[in-house]
Amino acid sequence: MFEREISADDVLFVLRNGQTIESYPDDTPYGSRLILGFTDRRPLHIVIADNLAEDTQIVITVYEPDPVLWNDDFTRRKGKQP
Repeated sequence: MFEREISADDVLFVLRNGQTIESYPDDTPYGSRLILGFTDRRPLHIVIADNLAEDTQIVITVYEPDPVLWNDDFTRRKGKQP
């Protein structure tokens, strides 16, 4: 996050206000999700793992989606069927 200039406040905002755009229920050890949200400055993708047994979320990675790889609203990878 530091190298990508993404603040903890940005991450918390997206986690609270973003939308799940992909789910990976078969990931191990916990199912995970890709969340899209927008801060004042830019779109962000956050991958989190859901530890349902302990009611916690683990942030795996946070990044700004590349417009070359994602559609205009950053909800689908280019070339991927809906």
